Formats: sequence, structure tokens, C-alpha cells
Amino acid sequence: MQTIQFFLFIVLLCIPHWGYAFCGFYVAKADASLFNKASQVAYVRHENRTVISMMNDYQGEMKDFALVIPVPSVLSEKQIHVGEKALFDRLDAFTAPRLVEYFDADPCQQVVYEQMMRQSVMEAGDLATTARSKSNKSLGVKIEAAYTIGEYNILILSAKQSDGLETWLTQSGYKLPQGASQALKPYIALGMKFFVAKVNLSKQSKTGLSYLRPLQIAFESEKFMLPIRLGTLNAKGKQDIIAYMLTKNGRVETTNYRTTELPTDLDLPIFVKDEFALFYQDMFATQAKKEKYRTVFTEYFWNMGWCDPCAADPLTPTELRKLGVFWVNAPVSKKLAPRILQRQPAMGQMINQPVQVMVTRLHLRYDNNTFPEDLFFQETKDQNNFQARYVLRHPFKGNPNQCDAARDYYENVLPLRQDNEAQNLARLTGWDINDIRKKAGYTDMPKPTPWWETLWN
Repeated sequence: MQTIQFFLFIVLLCIPHWGYAFCGFYVAKADASLFNKASQVAYVRHENRTVISMMNDYQGEMKDFALVIPVPSVLSEKQIHVGEKALFDRLDAFTAPRLVEYFDADPCQQVVYEQMMRQSVMEAGDLATTARSKSNKSLGVKIEAAYTIGEYNILILSAKQSDGLETWLTQSGYKLPQGASQALKPYIALGMKFFVAKVNLSKQSKTGLSYLRPLQIAFESEKFMLPIRLGTLNAKGKQDIIAYMLTKNGRVETTNYRTTELPTDLDLPIFVKDEFALFYQDMFATQAKKEKYRTVFTEYFWNMGWCDPCAADPLTPTELRKLGVFWVNAPVSKKLAPRILQRQPAMGQMINQPVQVMVTRLHLRYDNNTFPEDLFFQETKDQNNFQARYVLRHPFKGNPNQCDAARDYYENVLPLRQDNEAQNLARLTGWDINDIRKKAGYTDMPKPTPWWETLWN
């Protein structure tokens, strides 16, 4: 059993409101629960102000939990807060990769059926006392501050040498993984402080929760970065980070690693609807391996005020404020609150109002060898929407002989599309294409009767 964890700074819609809409029926999403070793981070950034919320995936006894995070300065008690897991669930649902479906129109109708199959395009206290008694000046460790916040006992430490900090933490009851001293060394050289948290078992039991609530910290720093190296020390194999980057103006990307978009807007066989979780797990694993686990993938980028198709409603101003989006004003009352979502009864569709909050969902799978450096970011001016989105197209079910357009649909259009669907799925996941074709039942589609067989009927 691991006794310590080093976590990371870790309906139909078709409204051309902004640019071109995706449209389609939303049917499934690939949320963070698909990945067993996934830490989630909500990272709010504007100018040099930063608010980081960390949702830990710790599995084990609460008494063994410990969180160690490098921070740029000594944090006051008011800069630390216990957040809400529900906000991560909302962020995850809103930004999750999604599956949508369309239904082919009757090719014999006036609607030009080729247009129905065209891909849509986007535009643009106790712990402190004990710790102090164990502090040793010869180790170069100083307790700068100590707080009890919610169910957490928190220390802010400074250190002069990494082996001294490692010794101090060990003497204070923290069982560190091998290599801790070497991992701590670069942060000490930069003059950073260390945010150390343990669970206050008495207070945690009173919450009645079986999980640890997220911790939030707010500070100012010129560095737009996320320390991830400590998270690899006692990890068994590769792990995932899903980061929700909330900014004011544009898409976020890494500056010291490659950032690339996941493959998107691809037609897949219908049976993927029942296996979307498996598909997405295998697809992401295949793409990460293809990039040799050295790439940060963009899964979503959108304005927080609207979505198309919506996997979940956009977060409200109140929810955004709770996440630390300090430039958004939470409504004083429901009567005065501006509605982000307004319904148009005549169409039964949502008309969404843009807000000045952009969300970029980044996903990486890594270990100490593939990501030897911490993540450094920049906010770009790019405002082109993006989502990892996969499409199911249900064939029209009718008489293939009812008109020339139907005959062409079954003889040419549909077989070509289905072959493309099978190729897409095999390429994305590495699944055997023959198994895909068999499972999809593409050979069972109706075939038009040759014209000469009906000539003298």
C-alpha cells in the first residue's frame, strides 16, 4: 500500500449563434472516471493571478494521505480554501469528449441527402504543534505558517537544502518515496516554498464523505506553470492529468511540450454507441503511444457561456466564482442574475450568451521519463472552438428500389461511408478492421434489385 501520494498542482442543437454549429443529438461522453490514475486540476489564470483547485484521486487510508506542492510564496490562511467536488464533476461533464448521432434522410425526398452526411465544420493546529517540536534548524527547514482548514492540517515550509527537507519530512512522519530529495532540489533552488497537507481524521469523519474534497490555493506569480515532477515519484506506471484551464481571452497550450488536438469529427460504426467508454480509452491510449507519451492533448476549448452539442449545461457565474474565476461577478440574487442560458419556446432550443471565460481541457499521460520537466503554459489569442467529437450516422431504412437516389444511396454512398467508418475506428484504436466490419454487420445491408430482374415483371 502506498502511504503517501505526491499529487499535482494537480435535444437537438443547431443554432448558428457564433460561426457554424455542429448540431446533432448528444448521446454519450468520455469523462474523467474512465481513467483510474487521473488527477484533475482546475487552473484559473489571468495576468499574474492564479487560483488552482486540486481534485486528488487518492486511494488508501485517510491517515496515510499527504500532499506536497511547491508554491511561489508563503500563503496566508485566506489564500487556502476547501472546494467542492461537484464543481469538478460539472467541469468534467461540460468539457468531456462526446459522441453524437445523426439520422440519414430519405434520399428520395427533396432534401439533398449528400448535405445531410457532410461533416459540420467549426469556425472560428495539532500537526503544527507536533511539526514545530520536530523542526531542526540544522536541516534548514522552517515552518512559515500552519493552518487547519476544513478537514486538512496545512503547513507552509521553506527549506535550504533538499536532503534536509526530506529528512525533516521523514522525521515528522511522512513516508517519502525514493528519489524525493532529487525531485525537491530544483524547487528549493528557485526559492519556492512547500505547501504540505495532511488529513485531520477527526474533522474528516465529521464531513460524512468517503472522498477528499479538493483543495484550492490562490497566489500571484509571473510563472504560468504546473509542477508535475513530484507526482511521478511513487507512481506505478504511467498516470493521467486532466487540467481544466480557465482563462479570460484564449486557448491555453504548453510552451515546453508539444500541444496537439485529438483526432475529431470522425464517423464511426453504430455499435460504438454501446462501447464508447472502451473506444475512448483505447483511442486515447493509441494516440498517446503514437506520440511516445510526450504530447499534451487538447480535448476541448470553448467559451463557457455556450456549447454545441451540450454534454452538460455551462457553469453558472456562481459556480465559476467558487472555482476562483475572480473576474466574473456572481449574481446577488436570482432576480438580478443574468441568465446564461435562455430558452426559445418556439424552437425548443437553447440560445446561449457568450461570457468572458474560456475553458481549455488538456489531457496528458506521462511518467518521469516522458515528461521530465514541469508544465509551462501560455494563453494564446486563438479563440477557434474545438471539441473531441465522434459521429454516428444511422442509415436510412427504406426500399432501395423506390427511386434512383435510393439506389445510388445503397449501392455507392452508404458502402463507401461504412468502409470509411471501419477504417476510422481501426486507425484510431488499433482494433482489427475485419472484426469491426463483422461486428458492424456492414455486409447485411439491403441491396438494390438489378434493374433487369424487374424489367418484365
